[in-house]
Amino acid sequence: MRLVIKGPNVLKGKIRVSGAKNAILPILCACLLCDGESVIHGVPQLGDVAVMSAVLRHLKVLCRREGETLKVDTSSLQLEEIPEELTRRMRASCLVMGPLLARFGRVKIAAPGGCNIGARPIDLHLKGLKAMGAKITERAGFIVAEAERLRGAEIHLDLPSVGATENLMMAAVLAEGTTIIGNAAKEPEIVDLQNFLNRAGARIRGAGTSTIRIEGVSKPLQAPKGHQVIPDRIEAGTHLIAAALTGGEVEVENVIPEHLEPLIAKLREAGAEVEVGEDKIWVWRRKPLKAVDVRTMPYPGFPTDLQAPMCALLSVAEGTSVVTENIFENRFRHVPELQRMGADIRIEGRTLIIKGVPQLVGARVEAPDLRAGAALVLAGLVAENTTIVEGIGHIDRGYENLEGKYRRLGACIERVG
Repeated sequence: MRLVIKGPNVLKGKIRVSGAKNAILPILCACLLCDGESVIHGVPQLGDVAVMSAVLRHLKVLCRREGETLKVDTSSLQLEEIPEELTRRMRASCLVMGPLLARFGRVKIAAPGGCNIGARPIDLHLKGLKAMGAKITERAGFIVAEAERLRGAEIHLDLPSVGATENLMMAAVLAEGTTIIGNAAKEPEIVDLQNFLNRAGARIRGAGTSTIRIEGVSKPLQAPKGHQVIPDRIEAGTHLIAAALTGGEVEVENVIPEHLEPLIAKLREAGAEVEVGEDKIWVWRRKPLKAVDVRTMPYPGFPTDLQAPMCALLSVAEGTSVVTENIFENRFRHVPELQRMGADIRIEGRTLIIKGVPQLVGARVEAPDLRAGAALVLAGLVAENTTIVEGIGHIDRGYENLEGKYRRLGACIERVG
């Protein structure tokens, strides 16, 4: 499958943001700590959600979708080895380690995969589990963790890793005593995980700050009957960039504006008009885009997941922009594809020098990863003539019906086999 985009396009209208991919994935893993059927609302139809559901079904968990609601029943949960054919498809599969180890005292999982955007070892996950009393063995591509019962511990993360923070939070829920995670990641998705777990009977506080405290409980949690997943801030940000890039007038619905403050500031600096409501954001542009400098940082800084889409915008902004990637060292795989479309971008280590050009030109390009794929779609929206984006399976991992949403805004975009 591929996306065919005929441009240039000007987006106008309303677009609704789906539930957050990076929130629902750890919440699905957190269901493993619960007895009974968890009911989760606002679950997006994404490739990664399908993979995580497959991981749960491998563990004999029943996953039933009813529209945007997913019901996850752990009544028949069994401890099983997580095979490579599942883990290599998505890095977040490693998030089952903490819950399964806490509940069964043992877990065996193939080393996880995911987008090739740089080194993302799970050393911090394993180091934290060891501090809680787990014995870790790595051999033949598998990781085995064992502990009769995890013990609370004080853990200081070398880096504010989102995945490690989530995995250790979940492991600590059933541990004996108190666990304190220092230098924890602060992302909103971690707050959503805390809210889900506390609704189920966990005792966690501090998510969204650098210190999270978990008081262990002695019995499995009780499945929540109506958790609402937060909106996807990266999807929302992608739509805001698309509106500014195309010079359109777009109302982005189902957002939490506080999650998007760094992007909103950069869009305004680049010449876009942005009006913020309680759960909506309006974006339009009347004047040419201007170059801005961007540095990706852990939340609440500018998100690395919006770096590639922002590069598409800066490719046609007047002047020279400097983009510095501080999170992943291999997150410039969109650059050669944008260059095929006429972008003037130079890579210098972890920095991009982007000289804006008057117009991008349609080309056949390949999405090398999820966010790079979104950047190529955005570039195709404003490029002259036809752009064909291959490898859209990456895009489907994190964007629900992207072409359908943009078609409703007036874009000439379709999916073809």
